[in-house]
Amino acid sequence: MNATAPSDLADLPEDFWDDAELVAPEPKEPISIRVDRDVLAWFRQTGPGYQTRMNAVLRSFMEAVTRGPNGGA
Repeated sequence: MNATAPSDLADLPEDFWDDAELVAPEPKEPISIRVDRDVLAWFRQTGPGYQTRMNAVLRSFMEAVTRGPNGGA
């Protein structure tokens, strides 16, 4: 086991990754967006990765709207 691997991975069987398939994430689309200063400041103060978190919030909203008021039922 790699010295940098998390300890909870120590008990994985040797063949755990044998059938693993590399899946590349969809590329992000660079855009210019206007947001309120306080919103941007709040996300920035959460630290590195704030743009990824902003995307996650937008995705969550998109999925909720897509599912509709009854959760897609």
